[in-house]
Amino acid sequence: MQGRGRIFDDLAQIINNAMGVAQGAKAEAETALRSWFERWLADRDLVTREEFEAVRRMAEKAREENDALSARLDALEKEVEMLQALVAGKDAGKAKGGRTRSTTKAAGGRSPKTRRKAASGVDADKGGAKDDG
Repeated sequence: MQGRGRIFDDLAQIINNAMGVAQGAKAEAETALRSWFERWLADRDLVTREEFEAVRRMAEKAREENDALSARLDALEKEVEMLQALVAGKDAGKAKGGRTRSTTKAAGGRSPKTRRKAASGVDADKGGAKDDG
């Protein structure tokens, strides 16, 4: 019986050694595979996580700046439209025959204020009442 026990001990020793060799081969295979995979990735010109995050932050900042500039542009466009409407309104008044100060002076030298005084009987040149004769 001791022979059988010895055989089992030897067999266990061989299996144990084989397991150690297999674990060593496994570690060596993992190291070789990892090295090959890292070289393969390096050849693909992929970015690192840090590089990706830096570019993502830059894109977010650019998007925020773009939104701010877009809002500013919209406000300026509205202001230009309002100014154009004001100018168009003034031009429409002139086109309808409205007089400006310069056209009034050219039309007889009297301003609207002077014409009102003349119509009310006040001498515009002397500041007093009109002489009827």
